[in-house]
Amino acid sequence: MAGNRRGPGPGRRTFGGPAKGRKPPAGKPAKPANTKPSRPAQPAPASPPPAETFTLGAVPGATPGKWIDIWNERMPRTRLVLVPVAVADQRAALDEVDAALVRLPIEPTGLHVIRLYDEVPVVVMAADSHLTAADELEVGDLAGEVLIVPRDDVLGLDVPGTVAPAFDSPETTEDAVATVATGVGIVVVPMSLARLHHRKDADYRPLRGAPVSTVALAWDADRTTPEVETFVGIVRGRTSNSSR
Repeated sequence: MAGNRRGPGPGRRTFGGPAKGRKPPAGKPAKPANTKPSRPAQPAPASPPPAETFTLGAVPGATPGKWIDIWNERMPRTRLVLVPVAVADQRAALDEVDAALVRLPIEPTGLHVIRLYDEVPVVVMAADSHLTAADELEVGDLAGEVLIVPRDDVLGLDVPGTVAPAFDSPETTEDAVATVATGVGIVVVPMSLARLHHRKDADYRPLRGAPVSTVALAWDADRTTPEVETFVGIVRGRTSNSSR
């Protein structure tokens, strides 16, 4: 019959949501529109530009050559400047350089200090000295020997049984080695200094049982720059891809 609209009967399905203007079914609240504005992406902070120079202090005998080579490969835009530092002045020098290879002990207040390696002490004597007959020496072997201690001595060893010289202490280790090369006395130094001041008329032997000399890397804790962190990574053997 025309005009007779039939509602959905059994088995019939309807599609679409509720009619316009009607409330949504109970238990299914309408989702509110997202009106919160999106934040613009923040740019990543810019890395500081590399420093023009990195100053590295080094006490006599320290051998940073291999680390400097690696630095030059990784940091071509930052020139490494090597500054000689006397052991007596090493603490004060850390106010002037970015970092330094020092000998322990050192006053650690305000510093970061990383122990790197230990050096065996050696006895330097004339090339024709009777002490060269042994491959190694013990403290007892030095009884009666004239022990020369230069003014820039870095070990501060007390060797029982040795004799103090009748002349004033030489100013430098180099002067002391030159003196013992003439056949007068002996001098005890870290092995690196014996090699540094090697002479044809002098020789040296390791001294067993004596305290070692420790070389460390130190820098002012308030000036830990990216360049310092890079050098720390190098001496610790990190690769260029390693994270700190």
